[in-house]
Amino acid sequence: MKAFIGTALLGAALLAGPAMAQPADRPLRIVAGYAPGGTSDIVARLVAENVSARLGQPVVVENRTGANGFIAAETVARGPADGSAVLQCPMGNMTISPEIPGMHLPVDVARDLVPVANVARSSYAVVVGARSPYRSMADVLAAARARPGALTYGSAGIGTAQHLSAERLKRMAGVDLLHVSYRGAAPAALDVIAGRTDLLITNLGDVIRQIQGDELRLLALADAEGWPDFPDAPRLPQLVPGLEVAGWFGICGPRGMPEAAIGKWAEAIRQALEDPALRRRLLDNGLTPHFEDAASFSRTIARDRQAWGEAVRAANVRAE
Repeated sequence: MKAFIGTALLGAALLAGPAMAQPADRPLRIVAGYAPGGTSDIVARLVAENVSARLGQPVVVENRTGANGFIAAETVARGPADGSAVLQCPMGNMTISPEIPGMHLPVDVARDLVPVANVARSSYAVVVGARSPYRSMADVLAAARARPGALTYGSAGIGTAQHLSAERLKRMAGVDLLHVSYRGAAPAALDVIAGRTDLLITNLGDVIRQIQGDELRLLALADAEGWPDFPDAPRLPQLVPGLEVAGWFGICGPRGMPEAAIGKWAEAIRQALEDPALRRRLLDNGLTPHFEDAASFSRTIARDRQAWGEAVRAANVRAE
């Protein structure tokens, strides 16, 4: 009994300190599942850079790539649950992958991970090459109806948000497009720029530099809110009623992470997102600052998982 009480008091003392349960001379970790330079990695680094002082110790980003982000998820889920390591959890990992039949995942995201906070919202962009003959969504839809199956769209792979977004467009607009799968959004965008693929619907952060550099033409933003730096961009839900796509990038922890640790991370993120400099850096990368605490973020995950699950089943997508 004495040993139990001593352990409990020690745990409470560690959580009460500014450094979670990790020694103050060791950094906290945000584990990111994708390579440096991508949108997911950028979010992780901006969070790490801006919450360190608020948490009272250094925060580093650790890239654990592979298995479409799930090596990182497994690293956090199987690691210590004291708040010393959290996961940069993007929408696709939390809501799409778990809904794809035949997908063998090393963790159950609903059981093994807990929401901590949402950080940023991402519009999806509908883009064509700058030299494309299509200057509007109306042009694309007219051409697709005139030549069923002739127009191509790229994606970052089967079962990704890019793939499912275009499949939703096909179904809801009554058109036929040919899917071309790539290993990531970057090579898909390169082929759209080169004119080898006609169309891409992807995270704005993936293509914002090419849009600003006049390599890609922005036809529409795929959510009703849009994005402040492109205020005049057409909204896809207005062009194809009911079709809205927006992504997000949040922070999750391992199952069993104490409420106090969750609260400390969430409050540090909330405070960081009030900094105008951080907000501007997110906007420069095609992201809108969007804080949600653990409870609100949990509801977002559940809602989007249901919606993407319906999209997966409608498109009859299975793991290869």
